[in-house]
Amino acid sequence: MTELVLCVANKAYSSWSLRGWLALKLVDVPFEEVVIPLRESGTRAAILKYSSSAKLPALIDGPVAVWESLAIVEYLAETYPEAPIWPRDRAARAHARAIASEMHGGLIPLRRGLPMNLRQHYPCPPLDDAMQADINRVQAIWRDARKQFGGAMGEGPFLFGRFSAADAMYAPVASRFDTYGVALEDEAKAYTAAVMAYGPMQEWIAAAKKEPWVLPEFEHDGKS
Repeated sequence: MTELVLCVANKAYSSWSLRGWLALKLVDVPFEEVVIPLRESGTRAAILKYSSSAKLPALIDGPVAVWESLAIVEYLAETYPEAPIWPRDRAARAHARAIASEMHGGLIPLRRGLPMNLRQHYPCPPLDDAMQADINRVQAIWRDARKQFGGAMGEGPFLFGRFSAADAMYAPVASRFDTYGVALEDEAKAYTAAVMAYGPMQEWIAAAKKEPWVLPEFEHDGKS
């Protein structure tokens, strides 16, 4: 079988790359990892070798190329149906897909106002109404998933018990809350801590801290 190739951007900053990578780790198969640093002269040309959208992440499986995080999740779920990518229970699986899609298409003020940076910790900046509304919505999503499914399944501290694609989609948000010390409800604090302590997440963070590339727009001094 052809070895999978996952092409990702800077691990310190690329939230979408992290999502695809965490989903692939759930499959537990060997894969080649290619890191392409952003904002360099050859970045676009390098990405186009893997992704027709010129965006990352991109998963290559022989002749198949999948260049979008949620599409990567679904491709993996279809290709490896026994892998714990989505919850086994149908109702839980539907809920997980709904909140993953909500993350994928929304929460823009939060994502723009608190850029992911896995190498730093900063004081929380002033939060405008839109950012606070996103933070409140995320906490409600986490609280509801844990109440309806996570605790009932009793398999772990994640949204549906054990780590799934839904957690992969929200892991960069948890990292933002950790980086900026965002004030959270106790349940959200506990979930954030669980995500940050998750083995593959720790592996990604360790690699991010070793990267030599610094992009000012993701650093505190580069923010407006």
